[in-house]
Amino acid sequence: MSLDKILAISGKPGLFELKTQTRSGFLAESLIDGKKLSVSIQHNVSVLSEIAIYTFTEEVPLREVFQKIQEKENGEQAINHKESKDKLAAYFSEVLPDYDEDRVYASDIKKVLQWYNILQSKGFTDFSEPEESKAAEEEE
Repeated sequence: MSLDKILAISGKPGLFELKTQTRSGFLAESLIDGKKLSVSIQHNVSVLSEIAIYTFTEEVPLREVFQKIQEKENGEQAINHKESKDKLAAYFSEVLPDYDEDRVYASDIKKVLQWYNILQSKGFTDFSEPEESKAAEEEE
């Protein structure tokens, strides 16, 4: 399972794994409770591999942020996403010191930490870049 197959669906809690495509959208399975969900094209869906966090110099891909959290926590769970706003901001600045506080909101930090904890609890620990995209970058 790679971040290319992990989805965040607007209005639905948690994360979903893309299972198969259908005529009107696709079928996804919740990583929290394993329930399958038919998702139409009208839903607002984000693929985790396409999400990035703003810093003062660049946009850092979410997988890199997950790697940094994983290194900080030695592969264990991060702090709870329900901690106070100040605690979350302090924790996130340890993980990503130059994140842009004006464009990365507390709600974004909560989502990142919640998503990391969901993935970590499901045994998803490989946040490295997929081999195909690495090979393509090296050729360029």
